[in-house]
Amino acid sequence: MTTPTSPVILFDGVCNLCSRAVPFVIARDPQGRFRFAALQSAPARHLLRQHGLPTAELSTVVLVDGERTYTRSDAVLRIVRRLSFPWPLLAVGRLVPRPLRDAAYDWVARNRFEWFGRRRTCLVPTAELRARFLGSHEHP
Repeated sequence: MTTPTSPVILFDGVCNLCSRAVPFVIARDPQGRFRFAALQSAPARHLLRQHGLPTAELSTVVLVDGERTYTRSDAVLRIVRRLSFPWPLLAVGRLVPRPLRDAAYDWVARNRFEWFGRRRTCLVPTAELRARFLGSHEHP
C-alpha cells in the first residue's frame, strides 16, 4: 500500500462522536480533499506504522498529511482550516497554547463514549462515499 496523496483522517470507527464527525467533514469538504479510515482498519494501521505511531488503543483523531501526522487538537484545527466557510475561523484556536487545547481535547476523548455512545461495529460508508475511504478501492 502506498501513501495516499490526499490528507487522511483516521478516526475511531466505534465512537459515535467520531463516526458522526466524518459525514460532517464530508459535507463541508466540497472539493473532496479528505480521505478517511477507521483506526481499527488495516489501511489505518498501515499508515500509523508507516509514521511511527502506535496501532493499539489509540484514542485520538489522526490527520496524515503527506509525510506529516497531527493528533489531538492539532489535527482538529488543521482539519477545520480546510473546510468550507465559516469553519476555518475556528483555526484561531491555534492561538490557545497546545497544552490547554489538548487538555480540552483529552477531556472530551475520555468522556466520548459516555456522552455519545459506542457503536458495535465500525462506520460503514454508503456506496456514494466509499471512494473517500481507504481500503474500499484502489487509491493512488
